[in-house]
Amino acid sequence: MPQTVLAVGAHPDDEVLGPGGTLAKHADTGDEVHALIVTEGTTTQYDDESLVEQKRTAARSCADRLGLKDVHFGDLTDMKLDATAHIKVNSVIEQTVEVVNPDVIYTHSPHEVNKDHVAVYESTLVASRPGSGVDRIYAYETPSSTEWTGGDRRQFFPNRYVNISGYVDTKVKSFIEYNTEVREFPHPRSERAIRARATTRGVEAGFEAAEAFSLVVARDREI
Repeated sequence: MPQTVLAVGAHPDDEVLGPGGTLAKHADTGDEVHALIVTEGTTTQYDDESLVEQKRTAARSCADRLGLKDVHFGDLTDMKLDATAHIKVNSVIEQTVEVVNPDVIYTHSPHEVNKDHVAVYESTLVASRPGSGVDRIYAYETPSSTEWTGGDRRQFFPNRYVNISGYVDTKVKSFIEYNTEVREFPHPRSERAIRARATTRGVEAGFEAAEAFSLVVARDREI
C-alpha cells in the first residue's frame, strides 16, 4: 500500500545528504514523498541574501531529481534554531505535518554537532506525537555533522539499513544541484565521500550500497 513520506531537514541539502537515496526509492515505488526545509540556510553564514532564492531553486531541482511531489520551506533563520522559541520551530513542522499527513517521517539524529539539527529532531517529535497520524519516525545521519560528534557523547547508532544500490547516482546528482555546498574530497560533502559512505553502510548490511537510520518511533495500528 502506498505511503506518504516526509523528510525534515534543518537546511537546504540535509534532505538529500541524509535520506536522499531512500527518498528516491520511496518515490520510485509509488509513495508520495515530500521534503520540509526548516531554515533558509543562508543569512547567518553568508552576507548575500540572494543565496536564499538560489538555494530554494536548488532545493526544487534536487526534489525533481529525487522524484519528490513537493518541497516545503519554513524560512526560519539558519544556525539560530537553538535560540529560537521551541514553539516556533514546532509550529513550522506541525503545519507541514498537517498539510502532508505523512505515514513516515525521516528527521535528523539528536546525536549531532549542529544545534539546528538537534532542534529539528526535538520539534519533529512534538509535531508527530500520538494523534498526528504518523506511524514511523526514523533519524538519519548528516555528513559533516553526525560523524563529528566526539568525546564521550552518545553517537549515532543505526538499527535500520535501506538498500540504495540502484539510487546512489541519483543521490549524488541530486546533491550536486546544491553547487555551493559541494566540497572537495576528503570532505564528507564531496561526491567521492558520499559514495564511500553508501558503500560502507552497505557492507554493514550486506548490500552494495545503503543508507543507515535509527528507528525513533514505531506505532503499530494493527497486530
